Amino acid sequence: MRIDFVTIFPKMFEPLLAEGIIARGVKQGLLDVRVWDLRDYATDRHRSTDDEAYGGGPGMVMLAEPVLRCVDAIGGGHVVMTSPQGRLFTQAVALELAHKEHIVILCGRYEGFDERIREALQPDEISIGDFVVSGGELPAMLIADAVGRMIEGVVGNSGSVEEDSFFRGLLDYPHYTRPEELRGMRVPDVLLSGHHEKIRKWRKEQSLRATLAKRPDLLESAELDDEARAILKRIAEE
Repeated sequence: MRIDFVTIFPKMFEPLLAEGIIARGVKQGLLDVRVWDLRDYATDRHRSTDDEAYGGGPGMVMLAEPVLRCVDAIGGGHVVMTSPQGRLFTQAVALELAHKEHIVILCGRYEGFDERIREALQPDEISIGDFVVSGGELPAMLIADAVGRMIEGVVGNSGSVEEDSFFRGLLDYPHYTRPEELRGMRVPDVLLSGHHEKIRKWRKEQSLRATLAKRPDLLESAELDDEARAILKRIAEE
């Protein structure tokens, strides 16, 4: 899979490409990640990528011409625009993007993009939440990490991806490691039993309990089998 970032701060992506899941995917040849400096596609000697808004108002607006020139140079791909106006980024969206061969992520700044970028590119606008950050670089990295780790082979144990919170629409179950007892808190006996079927059922129930307690809204669209529905029914009757 290929991922391109379009940004005015290319050095922000150096840590992403040096450590972690994305770096591992690149090293293994499973991910092709490229960072494009938008200033290289500016049309003036000052390498300008923003200007004042027509009609007045505070803040600057990202110029359309450098973005369009850069995307032309990239030469294709599913264009993603980080934007508070976009659809909310979820695990389902990450899975959808993971099936693309090539995505291009436009990192916004200031008051946003010249509207003609939307008109020309018809980008897939994505928001990581209802809050404000200084620019699109951090959201772009979050999107890339969530998408990249779903590419087969990037994460060493594919089973760990499938057990992640939200992968099937539910929160994760509790995890424990050594020691068996710490400050009076013990690892649940079932996890020490070696009984795989009991452990599976316990984890499933704990996942459902966590989701019901913390994010009950997720249950409306979660993938629930008959066993899960029976567990929820029993919990409701407690």
